[in-house]
Amino acid sequence: MQRKTRSLLEELEAIGNNRDTSHIIESRAHNIITSAINLLEMINKHYDSEKAQILERKLLSAIKARDQDRFSKSLRKKDEIL
Repeated sequence: MQRKTRSLLEELEAIGNNRDTSHIIESRAHNIITSAINLLEMINKHYDSEKAQILERKLLSAIKARDQDRFSKSLRKKDEIL
């Protein structure tokens, strides 16, 4: 019998297909949440409480609306006013 050899790409593809999707989602969510917490702490550090609350709402609104530019636009507007 002849043993069939597999290419490196086939091996990598097989590994990729066996990934646990829930683990990947959990890992990405953990990273995103940690980054968001750090961002909120930075906002609270650099802006007064009223402006920080507005920016926090704008950030959450941008995430819900899946609009990356929404928060950036509001931040630019706040910088003009600040």
